[in-house]
Amino acid sequence: MKVQENDDSISLSNRLLVSLSEQTQNISNFKGKWALIKSKLSVLKAQLADFSDFPASSSNPLAVDLLHSISHTLNDAVLLSRKCQSAVLTEGKLKTQSDIDVVLAKLDRHIKDSEILIRSGVLQDGAVSTSSSKKEAVRVESRNLITRLQIGNIESKNSAMDSLLGLLQEDDKNVMIAVAQGVFPVLMCLLDSSSLEMKEKAVAAISSVSTVESSKHVLIAEGLLLLNHLLRVIESGSCFAKEKACIALRALSFSKENARAIGSRGGISSLLEICQAGTPGSQAFAAGVLKNLASFHEIKENFIEENAAFVLIRLAASGTAVAQENSIGCLCNLVSDDETLKLLTVKEGGIECLKNFWDSSPNPKTLEVAVELVRHLASCPLIAEALVADGFVARLVAVLNCGVLGVRIAAARAVYELGFNSKTRKEMGECGCTVALIKMLDGKAVEEKEAAAMALSTLVLYAGNRKVFQRDERGIINAVQLLDPLIQNLDKKYPVSILSELVHSKKCRRQMVAAGACVYLQKLLEMNVEGAKKLLENLGRSKIWGVFARS
Repeated sequence: MKVQENDDSISLSNRLLVSLSEQTQNISNFKGKWALIKSKLSVLKAQLADFSDFPASSSNPLAVDLLHSISHTLNDAVLLSRKCQSAVLTEGKLKTQSDIDVVLAKLDRHIKDSEILIRSGVLQDGAVSTSSSKKEAVRVESRNLITRLQIGNIESKNSAMDSLLGLLQEDDKNVMIAVAQGVFPVLMCLLDSSSLEMKEKAVAAISSVSTVESSKHVLIAEGLLLLNHLLRVIESGSCFAKEKACIALRALSFSKENARAIGSRGGISSLLEICQAGTPGSQAFAAGVLKNLASFHEIKENFIEENAAFVLIRLAASGTAVAQENSIGCLCNLVSDDETLKLLTVKEGGIECLKNFWDSSPNPKTLEVAVELVRHLASCPLIAEALVADGFVARLVAVLNCGVLGVRIAAARAVYELGFNSKTRKEMGECGCTVALIKMLDGKAVEEKEAAAMALSTLVLYAGNRKVFQRDERGIINAVQLLDPLIQNLDKKYPVSILSELVHSKKCRRQMVAAGACVYLQKLLEMNVEGAKKLLENLGRSKIWGVFARS
């Protein structure tokens, strides 16, 4: 039966099914294979009935193409069935068997594609009217593209993937809609595609999903399966694919389990190679993944084995601003509790890299990791001296007054570490450190108050800084208020330490008592806070005992 182009595909397919059923009754060759074909025809017949229930089938391009293909395959099957009725196979047994296998494969694909198309809901969407909301239009387009990615040939799927990438990159809301429509399981399947191009585009789409906070859970849910795919890409993929894989890996590298998996599968080595020889973009993203991984103590040994400090310092000296920030952040996590790595970082030029990054950064927010690294390095006395000599005191004082909370907190903690002797305490005080820190005592965040108290507890050991503190009207009052047990998650030993250095001044004692220090200290004494007992005793010996009693 010849296929007529202008005939209705569903009606034509149904007629071909009837004809094929009749023909198969008389087949004498390959009866087993034809019995298998017959079982598939019954499934296909039911699916054609489902297509008939959707008016959109006649206008939907996916349905039109699929139904057209089905009718052609059924027509081929009818012609082939006639050949198999003859006792003599004119084209030979092997050729005929091969043709039957081709028909079987096509029927399998048609059944699978029909199931996907019917289940997808695109046949119910119809055309999107001009009055429809943008969200509805994106929803319809997403469902259409997701369906196209699952049916048809590789060229059609590639085209659909290009459209999907455009949609995802256009707006974060589009990502959320596509995820809600079920795009992620389809992308995961495409990672096993035989087409390298399709695999890499799937990785790019996954990276777009990973950058939207509310959609990251779908990546995390895939766990090690997705992780293994991405690790293969960063090991042997193209430059484009490596960059996109690093973006996606960043969302997965916050988990200890994933961090261990990356370390045990050679991921750190591959990421460091990208840091050395990748594109500027991929270097920045790879360093971002490494920064996350370095926060897990369990895999720090992997970094040491790969000489990571050397690579990271080179990237901090020559990479893009983002690459420098991420590599410094990674170094910060690595050296936090390792004296040997701190000394190695300095030996390899880490302080010079810090200075250059710090002085060239236009945005104080990007300095947080650099300030943190200074804090960690300063905990080593030998390095602290080098930091002071290289002008980091003035740099820290400058950011103590910046508008970024995290940077101010990190700077105050770095001041605490640098205050290791009278000389540096004097220098920091002369640069304006004390005044800036007193102002931070009055900050809103508990972390800022504690960091300022930490730094001041060491600065006031120098007499000149104590005088500055005493002259500031808010200094004593702010420090006393930090003694309040109701202020939680703040180590009281720091404000106690500050006040203990000032209690020998009659004026300061009066201010402390007037601000309620004795009441707070009595409570802290019951809590066994370090230094509270001695400070309370010093206040009690003063000549204003009557005021203390009335408190």
